[in-house]
Amino acid sequence: MRLNAKTKIGLVLLAGFALFAVIGPWIAPYDPTERGGDLLQPPSAQHWFGTTHLGQDILSQVLTGTRGVLLVGFVAGVVATVLAVLVGIASGYLTGLAAEGLSAVSNVFLVIPALPLIIIVASTLPGTGDWTIALVIGLTSWAWGARVLRAQTLSLRRRDYVQAARATGEPTWRIIGFEILPNLTAVIASGFVGTVIFAVLSEITLAFIGVSDISDWNWGTILFWAQSQQALAQGAWWWFVPAGLAIALLGTALSLLNFGIDEFVSPRLRASAGTAKVRMRVGFTPVLRREGGPGE
Repeated sequence: MRLNAKTKIGLVLLAGFALFAVIGPWIAPYDPTERGGDLLQPPSAQHWFGTTHLGQDILSQVLTGTRGVLLVGFVAGVVATVLAVLVGIASGYLTGLAAEGLSAVSNVFLVIPALPLIIIVASTLPGTGDWTIALVIGLTSWAWGARVLRAQTLSLRRRDYVQAARATGEPTWRIIGFEILPNLTAVIASGFVGTVIFAVLSEITLAFIGVSDISDWNWGTILFWAQSQQALAQGAWWWFVPAGLAIALLGTALSLLNFGIDEFVSPRLRASAGTAKVRMRVGFTPVLRREGGPGE
């Protein structure tokens, strides 16, 4: 796979966030919950991102909260992707009552509004830590990916090589694992990245409205306290801008990765990106010609 500039930028940004998620609590200059005498101070040499109304260091809160955001995003993405692959491919390849039942289940989850369902489930659970939030989001966010994989599987199961494998007596698990699944890798990866974006935004939303445990630091918790203490009305822009920029940068990194995966999947997108050219001829099917290939 040839990486373009957008994918490289996305990978660099995501690697930076992953690094901060690992070492953030260790390199934070202060305890994020520690109160100090500098109340609601703007950014300075002592407090790079300023302080809260209790004198807490906002930079330490942002660094410490990175781990929770990425943990929830990637755990929820893995859970939702695994369910989407199992349900989507099984309902697309199998026939009869089993396929119809799996398709009906995915349709039910698809029409239920995801975020209100997550809020209701998370608010009724006794514990709402990062792992609980991640599992709730993952278990309620797989339906769209399952529908996409089902549609792709329905197309692949009619291909000649799949029919040949079935005719030679290959077991179902081998046909799915070696004939169908490799052709869905890019679609699965794109769905995973999209689910991570949704999970991150959902987790921040839950923290911002106070559904999740506000004692666990993440970017949504910072915004929750900033909103509850009317930071905007007091002109304390430094209280909410760093967390907002972190959310925007992480979303940008994941979106750039998703664009790169889409270009890898679609030849037309690769052509528009300049990695290949579409050569049109009257009476013939359009073909892709690589840069520097024969006939250049």
